[in-house]
Amino acid sequence: MVTVATFKRGLGNGLHVTWELAKVTVPIYIAITILSHTPVLPWIADFCNPLMRLVGLPGEASLALIMGYTINLYGAIGVVLSLDLTHKQITIIASMLLLSHCLFLEAAVAKKTGVKVSGLVLTRLLLSVASGVLINWLY
Repeated sequence: MVTVATFKRGLGNGLHVTWELAKVTVPIYIAITILSHTPVLPWIADFCNPLMRLVGLPGEASLALIMGYTINLYGAIGVVLSLDLTHKQITIIASMLLLSHCLFLEAAVAKKTGVKVSGLVLTRLLLSVASGVLINWLY
């Protein structure tokens, strides 16, 4: 049986995690929404469009991949929420980010273990793109 103390502790932890995630995702969501009304987002989207078409995503989704690859998944989620993506496209981008995310942080951790970081990062990026291409082709 759940005691009052356990409930309070769980509620407090849940609210803390929600707040920490919201501090990342909400500002990014707002920034991307604002950028969507300027020429900046279309420039980035147009530049990345050839690769994004290969994986079945619109060019605007490149921002989510960049955020996920470099910063963290929560930033990527903030971007994804601001886009109008289909189920297929969400599956593709989620799979790509599953295989390759937080590259700077995880590369720093991997380096401490003696792993060749450049090979690790390249492998994860290639697998990410390959999964996007494969899911786009098979879905």
